[in-house]
Amino acid sequence: MENNERERLENQVKEESKSALEEIIREGARRMLQSAIANEVDEYIEHFKDEKDINGRRLVVRNGSLPERQIITGIGSVSVKQPRIHDKRAGEDFSSNILPRYMRRVPSIDALIPVLYLKGISTGDFTKALECILGKHASGLSAANIVRLKRFWEKDYADWTRRDLSHKRYVYFWVDGIYFNVRLEDPENNRQCILVIMGTLEDGKKELVSVLDGYRESKQSWQEMLRDLKQRGLKEPPKLAVGDGGLGFWAALPEEFPETREQRCWVHKTANILDKMPKSVQERAKVQIHNMYMAPTKEEAMKAYGHFLSQYAVKYERACECLKKDKESLFAFYDFPAEHWVHIRTTNPIESTFATVRLRTKRTKGCGSRLATLTMVFKLALEAEKTWKRIKGHHLISKVIAGIKFVDGSPVELMESKQEAA
Repeated sequence: MENNERERLENQVKEESKSALEEIIREGARRMLQSAIANEVDEYIEHFKDEKDINGRRLVVRNGSLPERQIITGIGSVSVKQPRIHDKRAGEDFSSNILPRYMRRVPSIDALIPVLYLKGISTGDFTKALECILGKHASGLSAANIVRLKRFWEKDYADWTRRDLSHKRYVYFWVDGIYFNVRLEDPENNRQCILVIMGTLEDGKKELVSVLDGYRESKQSWQEMLRDLKQRGLKEPPKLAVGDGGLGFWAALPEEFPETREQRCWVHKTANILDKMPKSVQERAKVQIHNMYMAPTKEEAMKAYGHFLSQYAVKYERACECLKKDKESLFAFYDFPAEHWVHIRTTNPIESTFATVRLRTKRTKGCGSRLATLTMVFKLALEAEKTWKRIKGHHLISKVIAGIKFVDGSPVELMESKQEAA
């Protein structure tokens, strides 16, 4: 009994210490936020201090404070009181960049909800789950509010799928079909997956291009997706599309974008080849495959390719056939800038984006709609897009678009000038 009582008291002390620490952190965050908002208001008023009416009175002045509101953050609910500005200039109105109007949650909380949904948390269990993460005082995240949020996101997704693409120019596409073990409306949908296209813009920024449900192996699903892009104004096809070999995308691509080159993902290809070989030789074979796509020139890559076939063709015919069937599309990247190779040899941009949720979701009770799943994946991808970096050597994209020929990663014009100098 004494041990149980001691353990109870120790746990109580730990909980009280934890609560006290959380409160200190929360109060510190509140003060910092309050100070930042006050500084923003002061700077705004100071910037327009010389603008006055005919009576010499300032047009931009402080006018008390707005009602206190609770902002839900990763450390729980934080109370904030925002100064009010009276801006009497025609057509002008102050809006805080730090704390926009009607904001009740920091953006990371909105990103958390799709993650929880894809992890199998039912709408009715969201309150309990978020309470454990954000604290018991986090309000505004009831089941009803979660449903309301999901409806807003569905509208966002619908608007996004109708956006105009006439001003877009993509140089590279990464494509993949991603399976999520989420709740489905009927058993017939078990083979459905989320089709995703990412692209690189003229300035080197990566962007989410399209997210749609369909069948990974289906030419029709991918064809409908590509046709939709064209119907919304996409005039120029990408110069190169990157994906793994099991996609119906490759059957649809020549019909919709015949000018686009194909590049098979080396990560997927490596896994497929090794799967057809015994474990005892996989490590050595993997090194030789690595030597192919990491070779500095296509000539050296083809030597490594030939060496692999000569060494393994007799004993592991299926593995070698797997390598040979995509020969041309495996080495297409050598005809593009060397700085871009790290990005276009694999589908890593898509793989890394969905790594945290792909194939790790749990099936929950009841049935969910395909639109809800699409919407959640869309929201996750948009959040991830904010962290995507421009591709290396983005200044060379203009040369790729202009059709300048590259050999072993170098523009032909540069190679010719070097030869002349020699």
